[in-house]
Amino acid sequence: MNDKIRQLKNYFINSNSIVFFGGAGVSTESGIPDFRSAGGLYDYAPETILSHGFFMEYTSEFYRFYRDKMIYTHAKPNLAHISLAKMEQQGKLRAIITQNIDGLHQMSGSDSVVELHGTVDRNFCMDCDKFYKLEFILQAEDIPRCACGGIVKPDVVLYEEGLDQTKIADSIKHISNADMLIIGGTSLSVYPAAGLVDYYNGDKLVVINKTETHVDRRANLTISESIGDTLNAIIA
Repeated sequence: MNDKIRQLKNYFINSNSIVFFGGAGVSTESGIPDFRSAGGLYDYAPETILSHGFFMEYTSEFYRFYRDKMIYTHAKPNLAHISLAKMEQQGKLRAIITQNIDGLHQMSGSDSVVELHGTVDRNFCMDCDKFYKLEFILQAEDIPRCACGGIVKPDVVLYEEGLDQTKIADSIKHISNADMLIIGGTSLSVYPAAGLVDYYNGDKLVVINKTETHVDRRANLTISESIGDTLNAIIA
């Protein structure tokens, strides 16, 4: 066991209100790539396609990209998801705050999950609010439409859309009350979500990420190894 893992395990043992704040890097180990790396045959940047304005004006093209690059029905929870679920079961982890929309945290058994950017598993008619499961989106030939004729939209936060204020409040509460904050798999470059970590005032701020983040300089511990292997090592 190296010194950083030993220090992380010591933090874990001496903490009882841990919060995990995660991003795309948590799910890449399940085979889900960061959508920003998606390009190929598309005429627009992923950030443009995943914007509210693009959805409203080019709905068909949005759904072509969305089905192709944002939905991974065969993905399974990896060691990171499983380790976090175990931490929650042990009464150590109070909340997972995720920027991911894949639902893998819940699939692994985690209950206290704040999905800042929504989830592919929920979809609603823009006219009558009728709920539809993911299968409805996948089975539609082009633009998914409700029985009432309205367009069915995924319950995900697109660029140009604001975050749910209730989720922001819940996140601030969890982070403010945490005695240990683990930031994992995120470059902390997407705001306002990234700014939520500034509400942590404790002395066990841990960053597990392959690249540098803007909070590294004030973190108590930084680790650039696999997030799944790292989290698994402290609960094994």
